[in-house]
Amino acid sequence: MSDVVLEVRGVTKAYGERPVLRGIDLAVREHGAIALIGASGSGKSTLLRCIDLLEDIDDGDVLLDGAVITDPSVDPIEVRRRLGMVFQAFNLFPHMTVLQNLVLAPVRAQGVGRLEAEERARELLTRFGLAGREHDFPDRLSGGQQQRVAIARALATRPRALLLDEITSALDPELVGEILQLVADLKGEGMTMLIATHEMGFAREVADEVCFLHDGAIVERGDPEHMFGSPEHPETQRFLRRLLDAGRL
Repeated sequence: MSDVVLEVRGVTKAYGERPVLRGIDLAVREHGAIALIGASGSGKSTLLRCIDLLEDIDDGDVLLDGAVITDPSVDPIEVRRRLGMVFQAFNLFPHMTVLQNLVLAPVRAQGVGRLEAEERARELLTRFGLAGREHDFPDRLSGGQQQRVAIARALATRPRALLLDEITSALDPELVGEILQLVADLKGEGMTMLIATHEMGFAREVADEVCFLHDGAIVERGDPEHMFGSPEHPETQRFLRRLLDAGRL
């Protein structure tokens, strides 16, 4: 049996006449992590949203555990029960407490008993340094705390894979490190992840494979040592040189 959890085959997407994804192919293996890098507008976030069925694709297929999930007959809610998505803007429900945010999906979407869901939620909050904040509303938390809640919420459903979309871009610089360490710990524990990120040091440390997107296509991919040490494609070289010149690499 294949150990590929998440696979993207020839996925294309356009907004009107503007192509956003041009035939994307990738495969995330069990316990593996792929980092998507590239300039803003290269298609990283759109790809993650298409995988989570928040956007319709125009062509190609996305497979989860070998089954096509982008067929129109597939229930997107069923798919999202098995994928955890974390957004750059947290996307917590502001009218719900931290605990309510975490138990909503397991109870409503998966039929987990409330007591069981609350026990799982409290375990996650304790692990992420948020014990005692269960009854706070999101606006009472710092950005770093809100993003930790968002990651805990994604894990509350015990997903097959995590999709992480620029999860540090809305944080103050001093909070970035704690979130990246949390994700690195999850990788160390075997969580399967597809990560869109501008944090090159993080991608180098955590990813098994790095994919560089340019103009909606993966123009180069490889292990972090190759991608950051000796990239071959001129666009990859230009992108990394700009980061180096800006002191971000």
